[in-house]
Formats: sequence, C-alpha cells, structure tokens
Amino acid sequence: MDVEPIKTTVEELLKVLATENVIGETIETEDKIIIPVTRFGMAFGAAGAEGQAPANQGKGQGSGAGGGAGIEPIAMFVVFKGRDGPDGVRVMHLTPPNPIGRAISEAVPAIIDLMKEGKETVKDLKEEEKKEET
Repeated sequence: MDVEPIKTTVEELLKVLATENVIGETIETEDKIIIPVTRFGMAFGAAGAEGQAPANQGKGQGSGAGGGAGIEPIAMFVVFKGRDGPDGVRVMHLTPPNPIGRAISEAVPAIIDLMKEGKETVKDLKEEEKKEET
C-alpha cells in the first residue's frame, strides 16, 4: 500500500493546526491589545486496498487519503492598557453566545481579581521576609 498520499494529507493538515490559526496574532494599538480567538474543526480519512483478479489476470492495488478543516473567528480578547482589574479586559463575541463563551466572559473578571490578590499576597510575604531578616 502506498502511504505517500496519507503522509502528504497529514502534513498539510498539521499546517492548519498551527497555534496562530487558533489564537490569532496579537494586534496592538496605542491604548489596547487585541487577541483574536478562533474555533476550528478537522476531519481526516484514508483507505487502501489490494486484490487478486480472477484467472491470473494480475494484482491490483489502490489507496487514497483526504481531509478538510474549517476555521471560524469566535471572539476577541481586548486588553485596555492602563486599566487594572476587570475593567481592563473585555471579551467581544463574534458569534451568538454559547455556554462556553458565557463561561469565559464570566470567568475573566474573577481570574483578574485572583491574579491581583495573588500579586498582593506575594508582595506581603516578601515584606514579612525582609522584616524577619532584620
């Protein structure tokens, strides 16, 4: 069985799976950073066969492979420069809301708050360490 068509198809599909196709290239302006997010789907199939013709007429074989992919922009993260906390990040949906999109939108402010609290906790711990050293 000739595996070359399968190998070529897989190599081409792997090109589609590059990170920049899912999390797009960052766009930066004076006051904000925009990070596009896309959704993609992919399908792949391959087959091969080999057989003997009746009455010693020879052998036959064949193989084939195919695949396809689709990419759809679904959202953009907008990070506003100079704004701290939840007001500094927005998720702009490019498709009708779905449960995952809603969850991301609701989670972003909480994650930012947790990161801010973690930063303050680390700062407090460092200050305590300095006091203990003196």
